[in-house]
Amino acid sequence: MMLVVRTAPLLVLLMSGALTFGAQAQPRVAPQPAPPPPPAPAVSPLDRTIRVEGMGEVKVAPDEAFIDLALETLAPTAKAAAEENARKMDKVVAALVQAGIPRKEIETRNYSVYPEYQPQPRPEEAAKLRGYRVSNQVEVHVRELSRVGTLLDTALGAGANRVDSVRFGLSKPEVVQGDALRNAVERARQSAQVLATALGVKLGPVLDASTVSEPPRPLPMVARFEMARAGSAADVTTPIQPEEQTVTARVTLIFAIEGR
Repeated sequence: MMLVVRTAPLLVLLMSGALTFGAQAQPRVAPQPAPPPPPAPAVSPLDRTIRVEGMGEVKVAPDEAFIDLALETLAPTAKAAAEENARKMDKVVAALVQAGIPRKEIETRNYSVYPEYQPQPRPEEAAKLRGYRVSNQVEVHVRELSRVGTLLDTALGAGANRVDSVRFGLSKPEVVQGDALRNAVERARQSAQVLATALGVKLGPVLDASTVSEPPRPLPMVARFEMARAGSAADVTTPIQPEEQTVTARVTLIFAIEGR
């Protein structure tokens, strides 16, 4: 009698179980969602704009003046030159105050002491000391322009021997600057409207505005006298004609363009 053992089905069954166990042991990976689309670029309000610049200018008569005058003295020693200069300058200031200029409106601008040498015909010769020169410069603030010429004559007659300049200015420049700024804005708006009409678009509101104001600067008038007008007629007054002051302002405006 022959004994037959059949193992093949059992082996197949074991292999099938192993494959099933292995398949169950692997983790299941969830599908990843698709990335969102990139956001649309933001549209800047400046993409549809009109940018213009405007210049405003206002001319106005000055209402104040500044006289820069000085007194120079020369003496053998610095001490003697300084003392003489102080004595003469006191007379000049006193004369201006007596003429109606408040003492606070007269300010010292520069004071210098330096040696002065005689020119030598030959370079090899040593320079000889001539003495010491003292210069005292003051600024006189004048609020009545019609008196500038008279005050110049008063200072020269009292001993001042140098007038460096006469400058004119405005006591309240901010008022005139406002007028120049309004002028600049109006010109810029007109330019923007012309551009919009030429481009066939409608001008919108102002999105941005900036300005640069230029304050008026005192205008110097060439007036330099090296010595007093000794011997001149007493009834002759130095003629002074004030110049107009020009105040400017510049603006930049950015307008929106309405519609699409």
